[in-house]
Amino acid sequence: MHYKHRLSFQFLLLMVIIGLTSADFIKAQSEKSPLKVGIIGLTHSHVHWILGRPDQGDIQVVGIVEPNIDLASRYADQYGYSMNLVYDNMDEMLASTKPEAVTAFGSIYDHLQVVESCAPKGIHVMVEKPLAISLKHARRMEQLAQKHDIYLLTNYETTWYASNHKAKEMITAQKIGAIRKIVVHDGHPGPAEIGINKEFLDWLTDPKQNGAGALTDFGCYGANLITWLMNGQRPLAVTAVAQTIKPHLYPKVDDEATIILQYPKTQGIIQASWNWPISRKDMAVYGKTGQLFCDNRSDFRYQLDEKQKEAFIKLPERPTPLNDPFAMFSSLIRNEITLESYDLSSLENNLVVVEILEAAIKSAKKGRAIKLK
Repeated sequence: MHYKHRLSFQFLLLMVIIGLTSADFIKAQSEKSPLKVGIIGLTHSHVHWILGRPDQGDIQVVGIVEPNIDLASRYADQYGYSMNLVYDNMDEMLASTKPEAVTAFGSIYDHLQVVESCAPKGIHVMVEKPLAISLKHARRMEQLAQKHDIYLLTNYETTWYASNHKAKEMITAQKIGAIRKIVVHDGHPGPAEIGINKEFLDWLTDPKQNGAGALTDFGCYGANLITWLMNGQRPLAVTAVAQTIKPHLYPKVDDEATIILQYPKTQGIIQASWNWPISRKDMAVYGKTGQLFCDNRSDFRYQLDEKQKEAFIKLPERPTPLNDPFAMFSSLIRNEITLESYDLSSLENNLVVVEILEAAIKSAKKGRAIKLK
């Protein structure tokens, strides 16, 4: 299977020939049968993304799996869906509603079970970041996806940031020379501090269900972005320092982590935190001749050499369907777009991400660099 994330040549050519705009695309989507999607789990708070998404005619939620009826009822009241959509187990939902694809919003540990249930039925899967709890789980998921020819994608909020794609575009065009250092900051004051729901907090702070704490929760963003900017190259070694600054809140997992990725001529630095005073998701890329700063989703700064003044761009949203995980998922399955190798959502990229996270956890425990085989 090819995992590419660009509009197919044929589709781009059609858009150019007939002058198709994003609005036209959305209208065209609404005239087709929507993709039948099942939601597996409601405990991950990112589920609000799909539950609160305005109807664009591209997807139809046909079933929801959530054994916690209180949680399902609360969200039904909030978003107006019928409790008739809710099932207490995955097999029953899959058999009754026959979705074409599912999105998983449970614990990271549960991702393997979702793929084990859906792949043999030819049902495509999108999980919330990261892909898997361990490389062992990830490899099993890869085998199932390839055997049954399904898409297995991983969704990150930062995938949809126009600033990150502008950085990739300028790097590819050699605007700043060879990459020397990439620094990614991701985090917030802490999941308990920002008031996430108990159902999410229970597994997010459980090392069996989440793998680690901030290291996994926010370290995956940097691993994903750096792997993408490095065109899929695996680091030579991973070094990590993790600590728990607030043991009264997070006794079982870290809340502060720094991960260093060593490449032959590049360093990647990932700062993942449940201690930032202000929430942030930003990235800096330093090349041989220039530097780029993705301050947030749309604010982008760059300086191509020391003599040039820093320039600032306020970027618009990316065009539909490349600005939204569910629009992209639908378009990908309908063969309207393809994914580039090591795309942010791709299986190849996220296998490397899991390998990096697993090495980082080991490094933090052993207090030394972990060389990748």
